[in-house]
Amino acid sequence: MQKIVDFIQDTFKTKEFIPLHEPRFIGNEKKYLNDCIDSTFVSSVGKYVDTFEAEFAKRVSAKYAVATVNGTAALHISLLLADVTKDDEVITQPLTFIATCNAISYIGAKPIFVDVDLDTMGLSPKSLEEFLKDNCEIIGNRCINKTTKKTIKACVPMHTFGHACKIEDIKDICNEWHIALVEDAAESLGSYYNEKHTGTFGKVGAFSFNGNKIITSGGGGVIVTDDETLAKRAKHLTTTAKIPHKWEYVHDEIGYNYRMPNLNAALLVAQLEKLDDFIDSKRNLALKYEEFFSSIDDIDFIKEPENSVSNYWLQAVIVKDVKNRDDFLDFTNKNGVMTRPIWKLMNELDMFKDCQCSNLENSKYLEQRVVNIPSSVRL
Repeated sequence: MQKIVDFIQDTFKTKEFIPLHEPRFIGNEKKYLNDCIDSTFVSSVGKYVDTFEAEFAKRVSAKYAVATVNGTAALHISLLLADVTKDDEVITQPLTFIATCNAISYIGAKPIFVDVDLDTMGLSPKSLEEFLKDNCEIIGNRCINKTTKKTIKACVPMHTFGHACKIEDIKDICNEWHIALVEDAAESLGSYYNEKHTGTFGKVGAFSFNGNKIITSGGGGVIVTDDETLAKRAKHLTTTAKIPHKWEYVHDEIGYNYRMPNLNAALLVAQLEKLDDFIDSKRNLALKYEEFFSSIDDIDFIKEPENSVSNYWLQAVIVKDVKNRDDFLDFTNKNGVMTRPIWKLMNELDMFKDCQCSNLENSKYLEQRVVNIPSSVRL
C-alpha cells in the first residue's frame, strides 16, 4: 500500500493532501467573470449563455445545446422531451450516480435495472436485449412490460467515469423495441465511441458541470439534441414555460426554473477553451497509472474500452480480492491520498428496492471492487 501512496504523491509532486478531483481555473475565467459582472447580466440572460451553448454544440457535433442549472435538471428535462410521463418505466443501470434515478423519479416514472458490462461499467446491450425478450412485448408500437403492464418509454445508459458504453448496440436495441434513447453523458465530455461524441447517439443527451467534472462552473448542465423542435421545447421548459413577450408574464404549461445563469456560463466558456489541455493531462495520467499498476498484484487499472476514446474523468482500479478493498481505502485516505469506492447499487437503496431488475452479477462484482484514485488535471 505504501508503494501506491508514494507513487501517487510523486506523480502529483506533493506530500500534502491529494484530493480525488479538483477543478483547474488556468484560463480566461476571471476575465470573463469580470466582464459578466460589469455587464450586470448575471442571471439567466446574457451573452455567455448563448456563447456557451453555441460552442458546446460545436464541440460535441450536435446541432443544438440548451444550458441548465445542473446535470440532474438536464436529465430531467431530457426524459420529458422523450415523452416519459407518470407511471411509465425507464430502463437504466444500477451502477450509477443517484441523479440518474432521481431524474426518472421526478416525473413519477419508475426505473428498471439491467446489468452492466465489466469492460465499460456501463449498461450492457446483452443484458438489455435479454431483459426485453424475456419480459416485454411490442403492442401498437409501444414496449409493454408483461409483468407490470406498463409502457417502457426510455432507456438511460450512463458513460461511467467517462468510459463510453456500447452505445451503438444499445441504440439498435432501443430502436427495435420502440424505446427512446436518452444518454446520461454527465461524466463523458471529451469521450468518443467510434469517433462520435458521447451524448449524441440518442434522441437527447445530458451533461454535467458539477464542481468535480472535467470542466466546471461550480454547477451547471446542458442538453444536446439534433432535433430543432426538441431544442425549442427544452428552452421553453427550462425557462418556466413563459411565452416570450416584452412585458407580459404568461406561462402555457408547468415549467421549470432550470436556466443556467450567465455567471456560470462565463466560467464554462473559459473552461471549454482549456478542455483539450485537460483531456491531454488526464490521458497522460492514465498511461502512468496503467504502467504502474501493471506491476501490482491483485489490482487492475481500468482502461478505455474497445472502439472508444475516454476522457478518463475519474481514474479507477479494480481491487480483485474484495477483502482487500477496504484496506486500500483506509490506508490511502489515512495517508493523505483521497480514494473512494464506486457507488452503492441503486437497487439496494431503500427507495428503489422494489424496482424490477435483471441478473446484476457484473454490477455487484464492480460495486465490491472498484476504487477511484486521484484524477485531477496536473499543472
